[in-house]
Amino acid sequence: MNESFRNRLRNGDLLLGAILTLPSPEIAELLSQAGFDWLFVDMEHTSLDVKDVQRILQAVGKEFPCLVRIPVLDEAWIKKVLESGPAGILVPHVNTPEDAEKVLRWSKYPPEGTRSAGISRAQDYGLNLQDYMIKANQTLVILPQVEHIEAVENLESFVKIPGLSAIFVGPYDLSGSIGKLGRVSDPEIQGLVQKVHAICSKAGVVTGIFGMDAEAVKSYIDIGYSLVAVGTDTSYLAKSAQDTLRSLRK
Repeated sequence: MNESFRNRLRNGDLLLGAILTLPSPEIAELLSQAGFDWLFVDMEHTSLDVKDVQRILQAVGKEFPCLVRIPVLDEAWIKKVLESGPAGILVPHVNTPEDAEKVLRWSKYPPEGTRSAGISRAQDYGLNLQDYMIKANQTLVILPQVEHIEAVENLESFVKIPGLSAIFVGPYDLSGSIGKLGRVSDPEIQGLVQKVHAICSKAGVVTGIFGMDAEAVKSYIDIGYSLVAVGTDTSYLAKSAQDTLRSLRK
């Protein structure tokens, strides 16, 4: 478990990551060596399964932090993904305090939660089971995603729940929830992004967010967002290819 990553997150250090969508350990390994602070492994909008996730985590090594977005708010998914050994999880579409409490309860071992114990990669296939179970509740990063107007409206209740590592904003789905899908630069969406950070900052909760490129995330960083995912493996590959072709065909 990567305690230094959680400490840096809590301190509000700027942590820049990229989203992994392809079942390629080699791409994950490459991006982990490119200078990013963390990687966002996405199971919600991709074909990645638990086996793919585990191969990715094995490729980057235990010292490099990966946060895995599970497909849906579900106890079984939380358990399976945590047992693959990531630094933590992102949980999509957490819209109510009750949802957030479920996430925490299912992610933590007793007495703080109801997570069951089993032999898995997370604790070296049982070699360090007891040590892992003692430390997991304090070291794993658990991130609910705020990506619907309902979640924003409930956020002041969210941030009062003890145990949340941070709040992660999904600006694209948030824009869709108010009828402006994809218009993430719209003043109303930007206002909601600022509102989320203001509420979290007042409560001492760190905020994270995603943007497609450097220009998109600069304004979020200026506001105070510190856990920032910028770009995807596929977008980096496509942009590099397009830039090369444009340069040669001029």
